[in-house]
Amino acid sequence: MTSRPDHSKISEAEAQARAGGWPVTRFLFSFLVIFLAGFAWFASQLRSEESKPARHADGIVVLTGGASRVADALDLLSKGYGKRLLISGVHPSNGIADILRAQPESQALLKCCVDLDRSAVNTRSNATETRRWVKERGFHSLIVVTSNYHMPRATVELTHAMPDVDLIFYPVVSDAWRGESWWNNPAGVRLVALEYVKYLVAQVRVRLAAFGINFPEWEEQPGKSGAVSKPSRSAG
Repeated sequence: MTSRPDHSKISEAEAQARAGGWPVTRFLFSFLVIFLAGFAWFASQLRSEESKPARHADGIVVLTGGASRVADALDLLSKGYGKRLLISGVHPSNGIADILRAQPESQALLKCCVDLDRSAVNTRSNATETRRWVKERGFHSLIVVTSNYHMPRATVELTHAMPDVDLIFYPVVSDAWRGESWWNNPAGVRLVALEYVKYLVAQVRVRLAAFGINFPEWEEQPGKSGAVSKPSRSAG
């Protein structure tokens, strides 16, 4: 005689399985809500219009990797916002002559008042090399120039590297950013979403560093600089 399944036991097992899976589902849902809320906050911090720095500084640093960053930094230098300019993240094979091809009107400034950093390969090393330059020059205040979407992460890294330096942030807004809302463009959404993840990683790293925990280096993909003929190694 064939035995019939005990439906009460099956139902009880299913109930236990569902009960065990519910905390995981609830955790994943909560994580997703927090992540999306954080992303919305991050996106709301991105400026859509440029405004000149509120005050002058000892020096200016521009983090390469995005179009018009170097041009904007040179414009600030020409107007006396800083004494010298550091271009951080220049390709090792590039020099002043390469930048001159893109910025011929800035020849005098490039020869007298611009330093090139070829060591930085990402935002973290941008901060390290900028700190070295600031100490060598004896500067106490600095205008930081980078793209608007890159500025939150640059703020984390540079503030962590130079807590005793007065940092003034100048986010650059490209023509492409002004022309179309980034959320209507799949490429723009991917760019901001990836930058948000990198921003979170930077926040975690600097907080762990406060406890003496070294976070593994996350190498970034090179960006393209509008100032030099070869890609810059500094992401942004």
